[in-house]
Amino acid sequence: MPRSRRALDLDVQLCFPLYATTRAVTKRYGELLADVGLTYPQYLVMLALWGDSPQTVGALGDRLRLDSGTLTPLLKRLEAAGHVTRRRDTQDERRVLVEPTDAGWELRDRVAHVPDALARSMKLTRQEYEQLQQLLAALLDHLDAE
Repeated sequence: MPRSRRALDLDVQLCFPLYATTRAVTKRYGELLADVGLTYPQYLVMLALWGDSPQTVGALGDRLRLDSGTLTPLLKRLEAAGHVTRRRDTQDERRVLVEPTDAGWELRDRVAHVPDALARSMKLTRQEYEQLQQLLAALLDHLDAE
């Protein structure tokens, strides 16, 4: 196969294993989160809020790399489930603050097993897991810098 055609072979693309792996990892998260009633995107929102609360919707969107059209429905569903509250910032009425409710904080204990369970299912050594995490973080930083 000429080099130009080989470059377009699915098996040599970086995009395909990233895509397929993302789908597989997201599916596994879905399985691990099903018993607590969270979707994978909702889990990401809660992780961000457990790490730093309250947060503005804008800051949360930046942290998760989600636009408001995607984030707002997630927050509405989490609020309807009793996991978060949204309120206007008293210092700046244009900003909406989001934070976990008591039930949202309790949920953290119910999903504490998820990171280890996911890591075990990947069958990577701790070193491989950390190396993969560092490589992906570096890749994301490089892509964001462009």
